[in-house]
Amino acid sequence: MSRARRIEAALTEAFAPKALEVIDESEQHRGHAGFQEGGESHFRVRLKSAAFAGQSRIARHRAVHAALGPELIAEIHALALELDVG
Repeated sequence: MSRARRIEAALTEAFAPKALEVIDESEQHRGHAGFQEGGESHFRVRLKSAAFAGQSRIARHRAVHAALGPELIAEIHALALELDVG
């Protein structure tokens, strides 16, 4: 399973999102640190979930990192998060 699909599956399970986009932005970073041929090194995640209600921005980011787990996080060079209450 691709990293993008693994991210999507983990976040769907953890947050029951109202909206979720997992965007592979790797090609935009060709020639930069962490770029991996074939992509799947740089991601942007847009996630709206009621689970974020009452949480600070840092708490939301920590929750996403926990849901993805250390193994998957270690495989990703860059992860941009846009997290909203939905």
